[in-house]
Amino acid sequence: MLFSNCTPKANSQSKDETSNDSLYMLVGSYAPATDEGIKVFVFNQETGEAIFRSGVKGISNPSYLVPSKDGSKVFAVGEDEGETATANALAFDMQKGRLQLVNSRPTHGGAPCNITLSPKEDYAVTANYFGGNISIFPIDNQGKLQEADTINFTGKSIHPERQTHPYLHCVYFTPDSLHLHANDLGTDKIHVFPLNENGRPDRKQAYDVPLIPGSGPRHACFAPNGNYFYVITELSGEVVAMSYKDGRIDTIQVIKADTLNAAGSADIHISPDGKFLYASNRLKGDGIAIFAINPADGKLTKTGYQPTGIHPRNFIITPNGKYLLVACRDTNEIQVFQRNPDTGLLKDTGKTIKMNKPVCLKFVEK
Repeated sequence: MLFSNCTPKANSQSKDETSNDSLYMLVGSYAPATDEGIKVFVFNQETGEAIFRSGVKGISNPSYLVPSKDGSKVFAVGEDEGETATANALAFDMQKGRLQLVNSRPTHGGAPCNITLSPKEDYAVTANYFGGNISIFPIDNQGKLQEADTINFTGKSIHPERQTHPYLHCVYFTPDSLHLHANDLGTDKIHVFPLNENGRPDRKQAYDVPLIPGSGPRHACFAPNGNYFYVITELSGEVVAMSYKDGRIDTIQVIKADTLNAAGSADIHISPDGKFLYASNRLKGDGIAIFAINPADGKLTKTGYQPTGIHPRNFIITPNGKYLLVACRDTNEIQVFQRNPDTGLLKDTGKTIKMNKPVCLKFVEK
């Protein structure tokens, strides 16, 4: 689980671990509860070096996770397909770089594949892929998850196998903290919930934003200015560019990310400077599609494509914008690519973090 050229001595801290440029990197994976399914690395965002710090057991398939703003709490899904599916609260000791499981709650919806925190961090929300619902978990003062309340969806779309009912894939709050979005691959809709005066989703005021039938919306990201957001569609392999103002959502562009029509597009992120957008594709021609963003209207121009290992899922960009790291599930590795800040193009550094079935990468500032 280490770069071959950066193995530290036992019980010692390297320069990369103590540098001001170092971050904690938390990695979720597919793993049995008996294994350390979530691992903690120290990653230096100037040198691109990574050092394994610790791991935590006790969660089955902790594929996706989200840290609190201060990094002291972490919430992770347990992506089991049936009744054993869970949401989990963990405490993160940032001095030692160690996670501890606090408690677990059932999601009441199979295959929770995404989790997010409310703007006030007083509740967590999971997207339950096989459950066709989302679950809302209040968080108490000790950071424990309370019993979930679920919101169920109905409907289908045109794909005869993959859109026979709702498949919730991603939940996220708008930057203005006014709405919760839930991307539904199964019905080709973004379910939008305005937040009430208590900051909770208002079911009575909820509405849907339809996408092209058969597209399969998956993950999404907002531009740093909050005026645009972008959805990667898994089935059609497209990026849908949308404007956002005062809750109003309009589609401004649809552009191909997966030109091989593999129906496996996965994740999407924007560089910290807001100039470039990246989208991962799987199943054929595995890699990252690269787009330049027009600051005047938010539209995209495809500028490149970077091949990766097999089955790139989630990926992440360092806060300084220097590196892009990709979780390649089926080659059991996290690849480190260097970004060109002027062109947005990626260069393989040859540095690889070995880990079984990595899925999700999150940074926490030390």
